[in-house]
Amino acid sequence: MPQTLLDGLTFPEGPRWHDGRLWFSDFYNYRVVALGLDGKAETMATVPACPSGLGWMPDRSLLVVSMNDKRLLRMQAGQLVEHADLSHVAGGPCNDMVVDRLGRAYVGNFGYERFKGEDVRPAVLARVDPDGTVTVVARDLKFPNGAVITPDGSRLIIGETMGNCLTSFDIAPDGGLLNRSVFAAVERLFPDGICLDEEGLVWVADPRGNRVVRVREGGAIVETIALPGRNAYACMLGGEDRRTLFICTAPGSGPERAGKTDGKIEIVRVSVAGAGLP
Repeated sequence: MPQTLLDGLTFPEGPRWHDGRLWFSDFYNYRVVALGLDGKAETMATVPACPSGLGWMPDRSLLVVSMNDKRLLRMQAGQLVEHADLSHVAGGPCNDMVVDRLGRAYVGNFGYERFKGEDVRPAVLARVDPDGTVTVVARDLKFPNGAVITPDGSRLIIGETMGNCLTSFDIAPDGGLLNRSVFAAVERLFPDGICLDEEGLVWVADPRGNRVVRVREGGAIVETIALPGRNAYACMLGGEDRRTLFICTAPGSGPERAGKTDGKIEIVRVSVAGAGLP
């Protein structure tokens, strides 16, 4: 049964294990937080347009998705500056991101203005190179969300929330994405944040199912962690042995979360360690 490590959050998302702490975005407090296993939290950055996905460049500088103004920010001399403007390719708010070992960031977006009542539209996945160049590397994705890169750097797996599936691409040497295929399609699964383990299975946060599930390629669910009455929006394997599963939970999502403080980081020990990126 998951245990609460930290509460009092608005809407935690984008968890990453980095330098011995869990980093995550607390959306409607507009902050990036680093959290130790002792429960002590530290605000690392403030993002007025709402932080989302996190990652790091090879020089260890922090990258943060600025959600509502569709930008990617980079920490430079203690200040966040624009690394790339994604507004010309993103059809809706930018969300999760995975950064490879060369500093190439793969950034998703909703595809439409969900909180303004727009109809669902397909979205693109953008790659931001270390120099800030933006390239569309995949199209017609149904709400691309959490993403992982395999340990050998050869494959990217991304959740399509509205497609009820995990989608796989081969990563070309130039960072392009090739050979799109279905990693797993699971009826009534709405993938949000995901993470990868050493056996090649993917942990998937499923907010509508009040659960986190471990999915094998092909679609078999081999393990389920139930979260009665709470929605799971993202998950990350971390800790010294990468066998602590961190789960970002809240009772709901959207701008109405502003002012609420019932979001949590919950933890549970698992048997297989994390692998790959993030």
